[in-house]
Formats: sequence, C-alpha cells, structure tokens
Amino acid sequence: MKGRPNAFLFIIFLLSALHGIFSVHSFLNELKQDEPMRLELIHRHSPKLNGHGLRDEMPKTQLELIEELHRHDLIRQQMISRKRQHHHHHIQTGLRRNALETASIAMPLSSGWDFGVGQYLVQVKVGTPSQRFLLIADTGSDLTWMKCKYRCGEKCGLKRAKMKKNKKKVFRATQSSTFKTITCSSEMCKFELDFSLTICPTPLSRCKYDYRYAEKSGALGFFANETVRVPLTNGRSAKLNDVLIGCTESIEGPKEASIWGGDGILGLGFSKHSFVAKAASNLGDKFSYCLIDHMSNKNVSSYLTFGGSAEPALRNSVSYTKLALGGPKIGPFYAVNLVGISVGGKMLKIPNEVWVENLGGGTIVDSGTSLTFLTSPAYKPVMAELTMALSKYEKIPLDAFEFCFNSTGYDESSVPRFAVHFADGAKFEPPVKSYVIDVAVQTKCLGFMSAIFPGTIVIGNIMQQNYLWEFDLRGGTLGFAPSSCT
Repeated sequence: MKGRPNAFLFIIFLLSALHGIFSVHSFLNELKQDEPMRLELIHRHSPKLNGHGLRDEMPKTQLELIEELHRHDLIRQQMISRKRQHHHHHIQTGLRRNALETASIAMPLSSGWDFGVGQYLVQVKVGTPSQRFLLIADTGSDLTWMKCKYRCGEKCGLKRAKMKKNKKKVFRATQSSTFKTITCSSEMCKFELDFSLTICPTPLSRCKYDYRYAEKSGALGFFANETVRVPLTNGRSAKLNDVLIGCTESIEGPKEASIWGGDGILGLGFSKHSFVAKAASNLGDKFSYCLIDHMSNKNVSSYLTFGGSAEPALRNSVSYTKLALGGPKIGPFYAVNLVGISVGGKMLKIPNEVWVENLGGGTIVDSGTSLTFLTSPAYKPVMAELTMALSKYEKIPLDAFEFCFNSTGYDESSVPRFAVHFADGAKFEPPVKSYVIDVAVQTKCLGFMSAIFPGTIVIGNIMQQNYLWEFDLRGGTLGFAPSSCT
C-alpha cells in the first residue's frame, strides 16, 4: 500500500516530463526568422491530383489543354479588369456601401476555374485539431477562404445542400478550438475590409462578406481568425496563428458549387490581411516561387516559399526591378513599371501611355494567368515582328491564337528574342519556348493574347516558367533569375 502513492507520484512526474517534451516540440514548430517556409505548388493538370475529383474531365490532348487554358485566361482578364476598376473607385470615393443601396459588391473573386481561378493548388491544414484542404493559390485574391459549415442545424438551406453534394471538403468551424469570428462592430470590419457588408444586426453579429467575381456569381460567408499550419523546407510544419480567413457558407453561380476547382482560395494578393502578409511578416516580408513547365512529363514540383533569399548559385544572375504595390488602380496585384518591349534587340514603337497606370495602362505579374496578354498598341507590333520571322513555316488556323504554324523543320535559333524592359534598367528575356509554345503534334503558336486598351498587360505563368521570382514586400522589389526550379 505504501508503494502505491510513490507509483502514483512517479506517473505524475512522467506525465509532466512528457508534457514538457511535447511543449518543446510545439515550440520548435513555431516559425523562426531565418527558417523559410515552403509549400508545394501543384498544377491543376498534374497527375498528383488524380483521385481528388477536382474536375470531372481532364483535357485529353495538349490542344484541349491549351484551349481550356485560353478560355480560362479570357475570363480571368475580365476579372482583373473589373477588380482594378473597383479598387480605383473605392480609393477615389472612400465611401462604404450603403446597406440600402446594395447587399453585395460587384468585385470579382479570382476563384473557381470557370471564373478566373489560379492554376496552382497547395495543401494546408486549418483549425485545431487541423483539417486538411487543397486551396487554390492566387496572387489576384487577398482573401483566404474555404467552404465552411458553422452552427448549421437542420435548416441549412438549399445552397449548402448543393455544396455538400459537390463532395468537396468543408471546414467544420465549430470543431476547431482556435476559430474566432470577427464581429461586424469591429474596426477591422467597418474600415479595413472593403468588401465586407455593412449589415450589422447586433454589435456581436458576425462580419459578413459577399465577394463578387462575376455577374450573379460569388462567395458568401463571414470572416474569422484561425490557425493555419503549413510545411517547412526541413519537412516539419509551422503554425500561423490568427490568420484572417473567410468561412464561405454558400456559393452562387450558373453552375453553383461545381464551378470551384479546389476546396477554397489561398489569398496571395498584396493587402494588409492576406495570407502573404501574415506568412511573410516573420520571414523578412519576402516570398518567391519557381514554376516548372507544367506541360512536361517530368515528375518534379514547383514551390512557393516564404522567407529566404535566392539560392547561392543564382545570386549573381538575379535582376531586380521596382514593384508597384497598393496603388489606386493596382488592388491586390503585383505591378511593375515597363518602358518598352524589344524583339530581336530592336525596341518597338509603342505609345508611352501603354506603360503608365494613370494613363490607362500598366503591367502586372500574375501566376493565375497562363498566357501573356499585351494591350493592342503593344500586341500588334510584337506580333508583326515575330510572324514575319516565322512566315517561312506553313500557317495553321486555330481559333485560340492569331498565328500558329507547322513546326516540321522548326529551328528555335531562327526566332528573334522577345524581351521586356523595366523603367530602372532591368530586362526580362524569357526562353523562346515560353512564347513560341507547343499546342499539338508538329504545331506551335505564338503564345500572346490581345487585350483592349485602356487595359492591363499581364505577364502570365507560361512566360514566367523556369525563372525564380522573388517578391520583397518590405523593399518593394521584384527579383528574377533563370532557374531549373528543381
């Protein structure tokens, strides 16, 4: 009998020691200033997504894939244009929406494949205990959200029932001990989230949003702070506390929930409350990505990295240019200042207003657009120079592109080099395969799209492939260097 208390005390001691070990382990999982945070970027056409049910039908041929990317890009261009116009209006007027005027805002949400979604997905864990999701990584969205269920009784409503039928993962917020709603009476809701609704029945009511991305289409829900866990380069995971997320309870659209490619959106756009701002804040306010050719059959991955600098082997080859962030018409996008385009070393005659945001132009670097869009005053001279150089090849008509040709006997060295020139002297000269692209067997096309002017030039992700892109939010610079991305 005398030994039992001692045994009991030993058990208590052992449990205390184990608790200490687990506490240390938890502490080690917190982010450190010099420890980069890396997430795998999975392209939506990657075989790694087989079995995830993200799309009912994958493109069967390379031509079908390119045509699908083209359709998506056209819709995303409309989204970009509408979003920048809205942001400009919001900054100019400084007015909040009147609840009697509208219950939502005509602001595009860069999410949902058929409505301008990003191309890459990442795996994250949300809540405590954590729930795993595949989110669409999007530099055009400043809100991280996932499909969500919160205090839902028997009368969940038709839209939530449709969401459930879609068989996508739903975040069950009531099961998380770290889920904290944002109230509609808070300063954040009233003044910092310009797409929040003004409806506030009581001071403790949830801060709601109706995030519009196309006519009669949008995500509806409320804001909350939540814990998000992400992988580190060393194989462990890191915990980010109080990340602003959207709990999307219903989705509107012509195809309802079937339009959405992943379980939600990872907002990588530039804003005070985006995932980028939270993740990069302890890591030097930097993030970078390197995109492989997603149409190749190589079993390699692209990565999104927060913190760290360019690999030592690349440091001498990195070029830097100034980023334009948070301007009156830029919104969450990452804009750069161009002054010209050259083909074959010859600067083309393009009006200055094409480059200047205040004159109706401007340029953004966008991971969610595949092809590169040039506004018509830049598109026409670029196409004229390149088609002249390729005129010896047999032309093939394809609806998606202005100029395609039979690539039998094609010699890449005969193609003049395309380059964009930045205002501070930097030059980006992508490989020829990034703008003379394969679309089918023995068929290549010039991978440029025409956009109306006034409008935005968009450097798409195919043009960005096999380059490291480093965004320094604190220093306001964009670095880029050729890389194998492996």
